Amino acid sequence: MEDVTFERYEGFEWDEGNLLKNWEKHNVTISECEQVFFNKPMIVSSDEKHSDDEKRWFLLGRTDLDRKLFLVFTLRGNLIRVISARDMNKKEKELYNEEIKKHTEI
Repeated sequence: MEDVTFERYEGFEWDEGNLLKNWEKHNVTISECEQVFFNKPMIVSSDEKHSDDEKRWFLLGRTDLDRKLFLVFTLRGNLIRVISARDMNKKEKELYNEEIKKHTEI
């Protein structure tokens, strides 16, 4: 897990093909994609395997309505470009829930 802060980024850059793909394949809206960057906790890590042309990251996070999403994104200048988004799978949910427990006081 890496500590990536998004405060210096001014917004999002969207590719029309990715927008359609995220909606058609996974029913994930633009708004939901953007929400996960503002809701904590989140897990962000470098995606070295898919970072040939430019550095990619993946994020495990949640929407305002607590939908748990897995996103792949890149950072271009001061913009965040979401490449893909889908619901977390079982393993990702387990990892995310473990992270929540670490940062929750009982």
